[in-house]
Amino acid sequence: MKVATSVEQYRAVCAELRAEGGGLGLVPTMGALHRGHLALVAEARRRARHVAVSIFVNPTQFGPNEDLEKYPRPLERDLQLCREAGVSLAFTPSAAEMYAKDERTRVHVAGLTDALCGPFRPGHFDGVATIVTKLFAATGPALAVFGRKDYQQLQVVKRLARDLLLPLEIVGFPTVRDPDGLALSSRNAYLAPAERERALAIPRALARAQALHAEGERNAGRLRSAAEELVAAAATRIDYVSVADADELRPFADDAGVGERAVIAVAAFVGSTRLIDNAVFGEDSRVLSPG
Repeated sequence: MKVATSVEQYRAVCAELRAEGGGLGLVPTMGALHRGHLALVAEARRRARHVAVSIFVNPTQFGPNEDLEKYPRPLERDLQLCREAGVSLAFTPSAAEMYAKDERTRVHVAGLTDALCGPFRPGHFDGVATIVTKLFAATGPALAVFGRKDYQQLQVVKRLARDLLLPLEIVGFPTVRDPDGLALSSRNAYLAPAERERALAIPRALARAQALHAEGERNAGRLRSAAEELVAAAATRIDYVSVADADELRPFADDAGVGERAVIAVAAFVGSTRLIDNAVFGEDSRVLSPG
C-alpha cells in the first residue's frame, strides 16, 4: 500500500492505479476506522481493482462547540487496517494541504441541507461538500462508496457530483450495525457502558416505525411519534425525529400521508455524544428483526 500526504502525490498515484485497468474505488473517511468503514472498503474492492482511502479529519465540517480537538486520530492503526483490507493507496493530508491560508471557496448544496441536521449544525454540510469536492477533484474518475448511516450526507454528495458533472459514481452502502442494532460510528467510543445501553433506543425506535409502516400506517405524525416516544425516554436531548421525503429531504407535516418510500431520521444526544441514524421505508431491511 502506498501512502500519499500531498495532493500532487495522491493525484499521481491515482492516475497510475487507473492506468492499470479495472477501475479505482474511493472511500473517504475521517479515520478512527471500524468495521463499518472496512465494509465500505470491501464494497469498493468488489467493484474496482484498486481502492484508495482518504483519512482526514476535516475541520470545516465541525462547529465551534463540536468535538474537533478530541476526535480520535489513531493514524498508524488506521493504516494497518487499510493494509490488511487490501487498500492500494491511503491519502493522509494535513489541513494545510487541503486548505490554503487564503482559501475562500465553499461548496453549498441548496435545499437538501435546509432540514434534518442542517439547522443544528450550521455550515456543516458546506464543509462536507467542500472537502468531498476537493477529494473528488484530486482523485479523478472513480467510484466512491459512502455509508447510508449519514443519509443526508449521502444525498448531498450524490447531488453535488451530479450537478457539478464530476466523473464519479456514488455508491450508498447499507448501515453496518452491531448485533444489538446500534449503528457503528467512531463516536460510539465516547459512550459509557450505561449510555451505550440507552443508545439502543434509537434503532428500536426506527424498527418500531418500520413495523408500523409495513403494517400499513401512512400518517407521518403517527410514524414519527411512535419513534420519538422511544428516543425521548432514553436521550439526553433530541435534535429531531423526522419523517421526510427520501430524495429531497423535506420533512412531512404530521397530518401528511407518506408513500411507500420515505426516510425516518433521528439525531439525539446520549450523554454528551450526538448520534444519528435512519431507515428508508420501502427500501431498507428492518433495523432489528421482528422477533
